[in-house]
Amino acid sequence: MSQKVALITGVTGQDGAYLSEYLLKKGYIVHGIKRRSSLFNTDRIDHLYQDPHVEHRNFILHYGDLTDSMNLTRIIQEMQPDEIYNLAAMSHVAVSFETPEYVGNADGLGTLRILEAVRLLELTDKTRIYQASTSELYGMVQEVPQTEKTPFYPRSPYAVAKLYAYWITVNYREAYNMHASNGILFNHESPIRGETFVTRKVTRALSRIALGMQDKVFMGNLSSKRDWGHAKDYIRAMYLILQQDQPDDYVIATGITTTIRDFIKKAAAEVGMELTFKGEGADEKGYLTAVDEKIFIEKVGESYLENIKSHISSSPTNPFTSSPLVAVDPAYFRPTEVDLLIGDPTKSKTVLGWEPKYDLDGLIKDMMQSDIKLMQKDAWLKEGGYRIMNYFE
Repeated sequence: MSQKVALITGVTGQDGAYLSEYLLKKGYIVHGIKRRSSLFNTDRIDHLYQDPHVEHRNFILHYGDLTDSMNLTRIIQEMQPDEIYNLAAMSHVAVSFETPEYVGNADGLGTLRILEAVRLLELTDKTRIYQASTSELYGMVQEVPQTEKTPFYPRSPYAVAKLYAYWITVNYREAYNMHASNGILFNHESPIRGETFVTRKVTRALSRIALGMQDKVFMGNLSSKRDWGHAKDYIRAMYLILQQDQPDDYVIATGITTTIRDFIKKAAAEVGMELTFKGEGADEKGYLTAVDEKIFIEKVGESYLENIKSHISSSPTNPFTSSPLVAVDPAYFRPTEVDLLIGDPTKSKTVLGWEPKYDLDGLIKDMMQSDIKLMQKDAWLKEGGYRIMNYFE
């Protein structure tokens, strides 16, 4: 049998990297589309890279963009893929309020361009299409938990663009008998999640605080609730969706919801730091109230222990007199907030046979261990007198 060919848009992102690795292990030839940049932006897939001079490569990158229909059509025509995974998007919800036109073009019309290319190239009988939908479609949720039948109520330009992408996928499936499916994925994270997404912002900041490289982190709405899973689990669901005889739409979720506040507390506890929150809304703050020295030394290092203990209040009767490690900045509040997302994965479990391997504690452990190690490298360089990179939002 000839090797299956997969085309992945957004190949340099978190999901694209994990999916590429997964499909390569299954014997696929993987083609990835990345946007042109004057900087290297392939960190997540560098371990998969194959020199263009190598014969019989099975991982090949192409320059492209979802806003360029001729470019997408040419690539699809040349590759003749068996499967297309459309993962590319401007997916930062808060930023979508600042770039709504671009988001509509890339995230909404970009999906149409792929579907139309497959139709015009007469590949509807050959090529199966996975469209990366999102739990943000539910926005102001109409029922709890959210299923495949829950009405959508998008609350951001990103979600509205994804709403168009969802329905145009359904429309092409029904109008042209395409094998085109939506995966309505709830929040999925990992050690290679983008640094400005809330979970990675938390694990990076707490790692830097533990290592004495940062004093505090500013957050938005700490009471928002999300259904968080591991990206490694979710890319397996993407693959399973395209292996079904009939196309369909699936919610991929854990069915468990957690506040951002509790995520922060769990991440801190992973390295032995106990955080206690006081106040409400924009005045809420998180204070270090205890340190498990054994865990901290094991996970972070004994040389950083005295510095982190200095953040604990010297007043046993009032532990909130020290400087907070977590504060709220209203600038991070969204114009229209999404307060609660929790998915019902019953259909994906019964039809696809999908089961997540990670729980939330396992996800947080994976992310904190990775970011502690990453930030330790910066700490050692800084201690050695070398300049380190600062990343600002």
